[in-house]
Amino acid sequence: MAVRVQCLHPLFGMMASINQNLSTNTLPDFRNLGVMLSIFVFVTTATLIAQGLRHDSLAAWLGASAVAVVFVLPVTIISLLVLVIGASWLRRIDFRFAVLCVVIVELLVVTALVQFVWLLLPHADGFNTLLRYWLFTAILTLSLIAYFDLRNRALSPALTEARLQALQARIRPHFLFNSLNAVLSLMRTEPRRAETALEDLSELFRVLMEDNRKLIPLQRELLLCRQYLEIESLRLEDRLNVEWRIDELPEDAMVPPLMLQPLLENAVYHGIEPSAKAGTITIDIHRKGERLDVVLSNPVPQSCRQQSGNRMALANIRERLQLHFDAEASLTTKSEDVRFEVRIVLPYVKAA
Repeated sequence: MAVRVQCLHPLFGMMASINQNLSTNTLPDFRNLGVMLSIFVFVTTATLIAQGLRHDSLAAWLGASAVAVVFVLPVTIISLLVLVIGASWLRRIDFRFAVLCVVIVELLVVTALVQFVWLLLPHADGFNTLLRYWLFTAILTLSLIAYFDLRNRALSPALTEARLQALQARIRPHFLFNSLNAVLSLMRTEPRRAETALEDLSELFRVLMEDNRKLIPLQRELLLCRQYLEIESLRLEDRLNVEWRIDELPEDAMVPPLMLQPLLENAVYHGIEPSAKAGTITIDIHRKGERLDVVLSNPVPQSCRQQSGNRMALANIRERLQLHFDAEASLTTKSEDVRFEVRIVLPYVKAA
């Protein structure tokens, strides 16, 4: 009974850690392309709505909106440049102080531009204009921060639940049963290989039990994949062939944890296991400029159809990519007569 409690302890620790992380407010990553596009769309839409509430006729609304957008867009661009420069520092400090700093930056940029316009147009009512833009900017800034914070909170519990469900699905009874049987068959004839297999199995379960919310080195993810494939090769033997195309692999790249291992598990489960013939899984990882391109393909036996478990794993990985990289990452699939391919494109993030 004591052993059982000790084994369950890491899972409870992981859930407590996740719950603790979910309660932490964080600013969005202003360097992210998806965040930038969202801000531009939000600011432009809010400006058009605000001008629409002030004018009755279409012509007056269009004229006033054009003038307002011409002023608001430079404010947004300059503010984003400042926030991009200070993004790392803002995410390290207290959330409330960071919000205050963002609001101050916005108000200072607005003040500078209003003063510039006032000098060009001496007869303009600069002070009242400044007050109006201050109020509009503060409301807009706080609304945007609240939106991104709520979005992060809405995604995180869903991802946590999906990860725990995926954890239970990945530890399939047949995989554990077959792996242990394969190890038992090696205990007398090849004890060293059996010991290595148990170590790989232990490492796989340890990684699955971790709080996988931060980026990890790509090399570590590949090591986990190799350990998983070693376990599967005990029972599949010559039927499982793996072709690694990682000559152009950037050694300092960081990726979301458990990005490749579930894909490999699906490739084995749907592409190798149902067939009596040998099959080859291909893993191609290379860098294209500031992007990382990951392509994994597996054979598709004639009698095999992609099952719901495969779709669930793909949806889980796609959702985690969105949480980490927003619109800068993508996951696509391509199914042909004899091959099934998964392609992941994500930003090239270097290790600190």
